[in-house]
Amino acid sequence: MSKRNSQANKAAARERLRIEREKQAKKEKARRQVIVAGTAVAVLAVAGGIGYAVVQAGKPSQWEAAADAKSIAAPKNTEGQDGTTVVLGKPEAKKTLEIFEDSRCPVCATFEQGVGATVEKDVADGKYKLKYVGATFIDNSDQGEGSKNALSALGAALDVSPEAFLKYKAALYSTRFHPEESQDKFAKDSYLLEVADSVPALKGNAEFKKNVEDGTFDAWAMKMSQAFDKSGVTGTPTLKMDGETLTAEGSRNPPLTVDAFTTALTKALKG
Repeated sequence: MSKRNSQANKAAARERLRIEREKQAKKEKARRQVIVAGTAVAVLAVAGGIGYAVVQAGKPSQWEAAADAKSIAAPKNTEGQDGTTVVLGKPEAKKTLEIFEDSRCPVCATFEQGVGATVEKDVADGKYKLKYVGATFIDNSDQGEGSKNALSALGAALDVSPEAFLKYKAALYSTRFHPEESQDKFAKDSYLLEVADSVPALKGNAEFKKNVEDGTFDAWAMKMSQAFDKSGVTGTPTLKMDGETLTAEGSRNPPLTVDAFTTALTKALKG
């Protein structure tokens, strides 16, 4: 091989090596760009996720939003501002029994199971009217949403009729359906609807079902709860007539039996 050909071959080899190095350099640059871009996307995704989480965390909960609602849908058969006055019974009845209850309250359940039917009959007979004030404080002390959700569902029952309200309230407190205070069963719409199936006026009632599932009366329930908080009553059940608290004879406790209730009520009706 001549010296000239040898030099030409070497030059060609160097050129091929240069071209190959340039190709590799371009590939490496492209790879780095992909890694950088991918990392940037990942960082943005994480930042976006954190940002979304922060925004979501900053949003009020369903019940906080309901408590702050400016527009209140009050059930039928209510009176007063935001419909928080619930008085049931014959208009001609001269006296009104006020009852303060929390749906999760076990002592309220004891009262309703023992005396509820007597109260319902007295109201139907026109012996006195019944004013109901619902509370939700157990949700705060025991954690949960059951008191609020049940109160909203009671609003949906009241929207059907006063009778449906009373029957549904009795069902919620019944031995069959009332859970332990620590069990937040009333937080589930499905369970509230299961209880409602035991009330003829509510079973298969599409409007009632929709109002429960849509939370139509959530804001009303929160306003009712606020009315309880402003009442000065500190425990449930509390019974009042003419501003005086009804207690079992010789005790500060509420009358939880028919006999104790009848004794306290007879005295209050005469007052």
